[in-house]
Amino acid sequence: MSLFKARDWWSTILGEKEEFDQGCLCVADVDNSGSGQDKIIVGSYMGYLRIFNPHPVKPGDGVQPEDLLLEVQLREPILQVEVGKFVSGTEGLHLAVLHCRKLCVYAVSGTLGNVEHGNQYQIKLMYEHNLQRTACNMTYGPFGGVKGRDLICIQSMDGMLMLFEQESYAFGRFLPGFLLPGPLTYNSRTDSFITVSSCRQVESYKYQVLAFATDADERQESEQQKLSSGKRLAVDWVLNIGEQALDICVVSFNQAVSSVFVLGERNFFCLKDNGQIRFMKKLDYSPSCFIPYCSVKEGTINTLIGNHGKMLNVYQDVTLKWATQLPHIPVSVKVANLQDLKGVIVTLSDNGHLQCSYLGTDPSLFQAPRVDSREINYEEFNAEMKELQKIIKEATKTQDILPKSEKHRDLIVTAEVSPDLDAESQAIDSEVKAEAVPSVTVKITIQSRVTAQKPNLAVCVQAPLAVTCDQFVFDDLEPDSSETVVLSVFLKENCSPSELEGNCVVSYSTPTELNPEGIPKVAQCNFRLPLRLICFPAQSSKAANHKLTIDTNKPPISFLTIFPDFVDPSEDDQANVLGFQFLTGSKTTLLASKTSQRYRIQSDQLEDLWLITKELMLRLEEHFKKQNCKDFACTFSGSIPLQEYFELIDRHFELRLNAEKFQELLSERAVQFRAIERRLLTRFKDKTPAPLQHLDTLLEGTFREVSLLAFVTLPPGFR
Repeated sequence: MSLFKARDWWSTILGEKEEFDQGCLCVADVDNSGSGQDKIIVGSYMGYLRIFNPHPVKPGDGVQPEDLLLEVQLREPILQVEVGKFVSGTEGLHLAVLHCRKLCVYAVSGTLGNVEHGNQYQIKLMYEHNLQRTACNMTYGPFGGVKGRDLICIQSMDGMLMLFEQESYAFGRFLPGFLLPGPLTYNSRTDSFITVSSCRQVESYKYQVLAFATDADERQESEQQKLSSGKRLAVDWVLNIGEQALDICVVSFNQAVSSVFVLGERNFFCLKDNGQIRFMKKLDYSPSCFIPYCSVKEGTINTLIGNHGKMLNVYQDVTLKWATQLPHIPVSVKVANLQDLKGVIVTLSDNGHLQCSYLGTDPSLFQAPRVDSREINYEEFNAEMKELQKIIKEATKTQDILPKSEKHRDLIVTAEVSPDLDAESQAIDSEVKAEAVPSVTVKITIQSRVTAQKPNLAVCVQAPLAVTCDQFVFDDLEPDSSETVVLSVFLKENCSPSELEGNCVVSYSTPTELNPEGIPKVAQCNFRLPLRLICFPAQSSKAANHKLTIDTNKPPISFLTIFPDFVDPSEDDQANVLGFQFLTGSKTTLLASKTSQRYRIQSDQLEDLWLITKELMLRLEEHFKKQNCKDFACTFSGSIPLQEYFELIDRHFELRLNAEKFQELLSERAVQFRAIERRLLTRFKDKTPAPLQHLDTLLEGTFREVSLLAFVTLPPGFR
């Protein structure tokens, strides 16, 4: 018997396949018995109104026939039920029932029974209001400081507050900036209405401001409406809480500070009457309902918060005092006095599970029997402990979370790039305007140490590079088996790539005893493409628009050593100067200083400097790594060429603007072309021949313009 489980005092299931929500539960002495005992009033979306007075013989008993005082079907969905002084001429409590298009106020009375069937209860309709707008929720209170009676305010789905002075309709006001309805309550201390708007902020409106604002019923939805026809509805105070609210409650107890409680989707707020935050609590769960109630400690307030994990948490201000398990997810919670038992927790679920419960536990009468003492076998216990520790170690392995070493991986993928370019280029549909577009072969090998189900290989390279085939699907791999694929990489678009690296990703599944379908896993590797794929040796150039100088802490290395694939060994003049001709047509020159530890990269285009600079740094690092030199470093002491970079951005932006302009012009010419076609078609269908008035010439000229604009706006690959 768990201490942290709500003890069932009385419970029942309401109807079959009925639905309930936040406003469908209310507890009060609705029949004015004067005994101080509350009755439980429940309304459903199916239109059923039920009133209960639980009397269990012992805690945990189910519902008895005499517990149900009244059950009637009102034929319309019940959105909310409230109990208050809603009838003029009397201070007795009456029941207000809110329907979608109607507000009904009933008097609940009982007749003393003379036989074993008990008392007879009935409801009498005191008055009703037919609503012109679909209702969402309502609140009540002594609006305007009236004594001895309660007025009702209904919020419609389109943001109108409709106020009723008991049997008569008072006025209606539209909330400013309304989008969706939120929770609504009334604060009698400040005589104001508090709600949470779609802007995720708590808003307070004074009743006096509502009363003197523009009447919503007299609004004219025309352009001739004058703004001076009444006062504009102004908000009293606003607090941004950053989330939507589930419910609002105003409480005032003798020993506690008057507060406004707001339950958000992830936070719980307590506000002062002027909108300032007294405290807030961040919730680590998704709440469903709440109710503040009186605390035994002076200056604090207790709050019950239900969540979607079937838990009911008790907070004293922001401190969690108790947590209890419920058998259902509560959508509404109340605290009631039932059968001389104060503080009974009444919860209602969305499918009609109504429960009255209390916290704590019942005394257990079970007494554990004495166990016969016996001698402990330590060797047997040690063997069992070792076996359990072995099972725990196997179960808590981190092999599926942390990356494995290369030796212990289930599947290894490797990529080998051919040192030479393909003798016969494998380039397909390349847009490069060079005489020959080279390609390089990449051999990818997949080695599996375990059973790999549904292995898929994806090969990715940086555009404008492309591969002859980027997707491969294999059959299931057996342990200690391998698969090999060969593909080629080439330059497809007529521009230089930003990097010469590729990536291979293999996705597969490994079956286990508990999961025969397999656990999804991924293995990957990177490969580096040769520089000869996008450029070839060329004559160096002395003059250039853009220059970049790299400083090192080591003497310059001959290009015969670090660029053997670009330098002819028979030419000594290439030891310090080297030219690169890109397939796109631009040229870059690399120079090594003879007297200082510097390298210079220069080109007529700024974007061509990057690839040569990166390739130079990588080859220098590899060279000094082979020499076991660990302190090699490259630095750049010059100014960053931001001006040239910004010019490229401005040029790109200008091209974007021109593309949009040509798109608009193409659309205009297309409309003109269709209009000329319609006129020509009308002339051709006319039985009486008439001159074309140069429509054919205009059609031909428009067609040429449309063709030219379409060619200009198309991407280079589609021309």
